[in-house]
Amino acid sequence: MKDDEFKPKLGKIGSRGSKAGKRFASQVRAAINRAGGRAELGGRFTGGRVGRGGAVAALLKSRDRYAFRQRRVVVKARVVKLAGKGAGGARAHLRYLQRDGVTRQGEPGELYGPDSDCVDGKDFTDRAGGDRHQFRFIVAAEDGIEYEDLKSLTRRLMAQMEEDLGTKLDWVAVDHFNTGHPHTHIIVRGKDDRGENLVIAREYISAGLRERASELVSLDLGPRTDREIELCLRQEMEQERFTSIDRQLLRMRDREGLVATDGRDAFRQTLHQGRLRKLERMGLAEEVAPGRWRLDDGLEATLRRLGERGDIIKTMHRELTSKGIARSAADYIVYDAEQNAEPIVGRVVARGLADEIQDRHYLIVDGLNGKSLYIDIGKGEATEPTPDGCLVRVAPRNTEPRQVDRTIADIAAANGGRYNVDIHLRHDPSATERFAETHVRRLEAIRRATGGVERRPDGTWIIAPDHLRRVADYERRRATAEPVVVDKLSPMPLEKQVGFDGVTWLDRKLVSNELAALCDSGFGREVREAQIQRRQWLVAQGLAHEEQDRTVYRANLISILRQRELNRVAGQLSSELGLSYFEARPGDRLGGKVVRSVDLASGKYALIEKSREFTLVPWRPTLHRHIGKEVSGVVGGEWISWAVGRQRSGPSVS
Repeated sequence: MKDDEFKPKLGKIGSRGSKAGKRFASQVRAAINRAGGRAELGGRFTGGRVGRGGAVAALLKSRDRYAFRQRRVVVKARVVKLAGKGAGGARAHLRYLQRDGVTRQGEPGELYGPDSDCVDGKDFTDRAGGDRHQFRFIVAAEDGIEYEDLKSLTRRLMAQMEEDLGTKLDWVAVDHFNTGHPHTHIIVRGKDDRGENLVIAREYISAGLRERASELVSLDLGPRTDREIELCLRQEMEQERFTSIDRQLLRMRDREGLVATDGRDAFRQTLHQGRLRKLERMGLAEEVAPGRWRLDDGLEATLRRLGERGDIIKTMHRELTSKGIARSAADYIVYDAEQNAEPIVGRVVARGLADEIQDRHYLIVDGLNGKSLYIDIGKGEATEPTPDGCLVRVAPRNTEPRQVDRTIADIAAANGGRYNVDIHLRHDPSATERFAETHVRRLEAIRRATGGVERRPDGTWIIAPDHLRRVADYERRRATAEPVVVDKLSPMPLEKQVGFDGVTWLDRKLVSNELAALCDSGFGREVREAQIQRRQWLVAQGLAHEEQDRTVYRANLISILRQRELNRVAGQLSSELGLSYFEARPGDRLGGKVVRSVDLASGKYALIEKSREFTLVPWRPTLHRHIGKEVSGVVGGEWISWAVGRQRSGPSVS
């Protein structure tokens, strides 16, 4: 045998039998079982109890909650990775939790901790700066409205959690009373009291914490009475959502996957039988023999989807009714970005939070098609503010590779899998450096999000042969967080556009002659009537005239109206700033400090200020991170090529 050959064998020194490995595996399984790691069915290991609190969760789940008459509590949980952009996301999440209007008095939320009613969020995020992850919980007691203040309940819950997990926890919380169900947001650092990564068993997160919260609420408000329990369960029997009865039926399945109704308790037997009959009518259960039922494999997922849809319809009805908008329930549509390829144009009725733990927002849009739509827009920061009444265009996010990606793949394939600006310009002499830099920015965005491309120190990119497949994966992941693209067509409500002295969305619709595309009901009818009034206003202003039963608009109508508004706003800003205004024209070289953005009906503009004068130029999203900085640029028709700093050359932000 050679000196570098080494074959380890499990077992005692000198042992040659194969039983040694088996004995060691048995010891591992025993250790897992002692830690609460045994699966609930057939002894299969699932890992649900690995981590702190696994054994406690197993004990709590084995109890009959009805026997203890516990009050019900909903706990939502999420483990958030803080690597990369996560730290910034953690700070943004804290700011969001402390936003205005979440207290009973409509004031901003206030962070508190184990010992203080006022905690500095910056101190908490600074302590968590090197953490790998953090835990975010939402705790909502069904009877939370009975509490004047939730701080005491939260502190006792976290103290019990520390006892269950065997470690001190670093946490902050904020109470929200801005919904029909008062609830508490709790953020826990991903470190234990020894500075090690805190690993909490999945079963404790999913069930153990809920059981502990139920215990505390039951101690505060008293156990539920028989009447309360029976009334609640009778209501659940006919609900088209996932209920506690369904959860119990799933636990009752035997090794063959069948459920047998238990006749020892008459009420429980009637309850289960009634629920199974309801599930049978819904196509989610089948009676294979008298008293023996087979549940659909997708029962829980289907019922949760139905419950979510029911909640969405209620939300739509509440928001539309509060705005005085009368729509039939038949006109309510839940927009599915994966199934609907057509874009939606309409008026924003409301914007809200669909899932606080995942930070997913929704829009309710009154469409030109006469329908009212509920649209999941994904992460809140992905979509700019959309105030009620503004007009938007919503389209599904395209998950296919773009032309820029195909160009990169083609150039790399012809150059040994490498790409940079110089290679691009040699490959395509007609391309400009500015055009090639847009491809570099695309690669940088993909690298930061997925690491799917490699950038060498000299600025050369290594492009894999399957680059387009990787790009498609990147776009699909983006579509999960941002399923749609929301373009704000006009910040001005429809009724204000009729007599507005400036270019409006109505003018563009009139000039493009899109009147025939409007539905003759709902918001479509409102737009049709507003267009008639706007046409009359334009005729009175001399910007249009009637000719043989049709309206003829001036050729430069849009430019005239845009210039009117721009001059009016520029005059107001000149008085406010004490500076003179100069108009930027094609070919002009601009220089100055980006002060802020200015919203006009015709679009968003950037205010560029010099020592004695200022100008307004079309806004570009890249300018947002350069507010307060010196920029220079050259006006070229509808675009401006910007550079940061006073130097003539520098990083382009066009």
